[in-house]
Amino acid sequence: MSNLKNVQPLEDFNWEDFENGSSAGVSREELQNAYDETLNKVADHQVVDGKVISVDKKEVIVNIGYKSDGIIPASEFRYNPDLKAGDIVEVYVENQEDKKGQLLLSHKKARLSKSWERVNAALDNQEVIQGYIKCRTKGGMIVDVFGIEAFLPGSQIDVHPIRDYDVFVGKTMEFKVVKINQEFRNVVVSHKALIEAELEAQKKEIIGRLEKGQILEGTVKNITTYGVFVDLGGVDGLIHITDLSWGRVSDPHEVVALDQKINVVIIDFDDEKKRIALGLKQLTPHPWDALDENLKVGDTVKGKVVVMADYGAFVEIAPGVEGLIHVSEMSWSQHLRSAQEFMHVGDEVEAVILTLDREERKMSLGIKQLKADPWEAIEDKYPVGSKHTAKVRNFTNFGIFVELEEGVDGLIHISDLSWTKKVKHPSEFTQVGAEIDVVVLEIDKENRRLSLGHKQLEENPWDTYETLYTPGSVHTGKITELMDKGAVITLNEGGEGFATPKHLVKEDGTQAQLNEELPFKVIEFVKETKRIILSHSRTFEEAKEEKEKPARKAAAKKVEEKPAVSNVAAGTSLGDLDVLADLKAKMEQGE
Repeated sequence: MSNLKNVQPLEDFNWEDFENGSSAGVSREELQNAYDETLNKVADHQVVDGKVISVDKKEVIVNIGYKSDGIIPASEFRYNPDLKAGDIVEVYVENQEDKKGQLLLSHKKARLSKSWERVNAALDNQEVIQGYIKCRTKGGMIVDVFGIEAFLPGSQIDVHPIRDYDVFVGKTMEFKVVKINQEFRNVVVSHKALIEAELEAQKKEIIGRLEKGQILEGTVKNITTYGVFVDLGGVDGLIHITDLSWGRVSDPHEVVALDQKINVVIIDFDDEKKRIALGLKQLTPHPWDALDENLKVGDTVKGKVVVMADYGAFVEIAPGVEGLIHVSEMSWSQHLRSAQEFMHVGDEVEAVILTLDREERKMSLGIKQLKADPWEAIEDKYPVGSKHTAKVRNFTNFGIFVELEEGVDGLIHISDLSWTKKVKHPSEFTQVGAEIDVVVLEIDKENRRLSLGHKQLEENPWDTYETLYTPGSVHTGKITELMDKGAVITLNEGGEGFATPKHLVKEDGTQAQLNEELPFKVIEFVKETKRIILSHSRTFEEAKEEKEKPARKAAAKKVEEKPAVSNVAAGTSLGDLDVLADLKAKMEQGE
């Protein structure tokens, strides 16, 4: 307020003229016209240059030399975040004066009117332009360039693969126009193209300095099932999965992560240095070199199964140190089996070192050695004559292989299955996987075999048959098997016998049939070979002969009382007939 006291009014100011609308003899209309003369002549719908007066978040004030300034939404300048007061911009005059008396301008429309020429010029001149990334779209982004919506492919955003597109939305970046479709007015831009030239120069410099054994820092760029791609500063190299760790790696993600910075060593590269092989494990000493010096054959170690094969399992006892457990060292059993029956990948196992070669970096292990060999005390556990229950493992034509316990096998010969039944094949008697009672007959420790019997669990019925089936005795039996060479007869008192076809002829002259039950006479009994020879025919033939004997004797006596008749023509005497009759009887009895 103190400053106002020092203000002095003009002494010669004509207040009367001022109130009448004139000054110094000049009318108000003349003053207005003179003012208007100093302003630019603008017309609606034309493009003019304007000067930025101020910039804030919502609007930009632009002076085009008109009596009032224009207001433009700040969103129309998103492509140019560096806009500031004093910058010259193109504007489109929409309306010199709206209802509020405000000058309406548009920067976007001004750009659009010349944007197509600018875009084409940018392509021809390889010009670097700015654009505003508006949003995502399929395969890339939409970029505002001079007011035109251009397409930015995902592969052209950066030299590195982009995993999160959303972080680019709302950003203003520099681009190069790489393609224009004049017919459809489609524009394709690239940010990658701007940095490729610079990277190419860096790449040449890096490649020129590459040497085998050189250690470089890189960034994990991509992870695949077979390895890891590392960016060495514009040059990519590959760490194969086998070079990530001295131990086995099933998934590279177990060792590295995306964007992780790691040190790598150059293992190899081609002549043009386009393919660079890198290593990570080579930066650390080989685990075999750090293996405990005191570790020796016979020691027990623990490890994890990392690989399985039919012939065995690889066990990692330390990262990068593996030993093989062959399937033959997994069990005392001599059966051919697959290693998968004993263990699986991931199992924690304990094993004994069988061989150890530090120079060759090889080790063999065994797990059966942790258990006592069952054959060491076989005579104590399975003495001859002892009875046990075994499991049927497989058949052969001559017998059955059974397992008494893991690693202890035995053979039951086909002849030791039954005292009475003739077994043609073991499958008739039992089945694989079934249990069977056995008695130990013989021990072969050297070859790890037991001779076993099944029939020996029962008394030998042939001791009884010897007193029962005496030659000449008659027994009832049923024909259970009929063949060309004869028949098998199952006797009611037990056991089986055999009869030839001629001994199967019945009294009425017909042949005995299958399942027919008849009386049979024992012709022969051999205990050693378990053979009983039978005859049905003898049961009635010999009885008939016994009845005919008195009649034949009387006839013979009558012939003796008559005088001898010489008859050369007859050629045979009655005496000869008696001799023949006796011979026939003896022959039949012999049969």
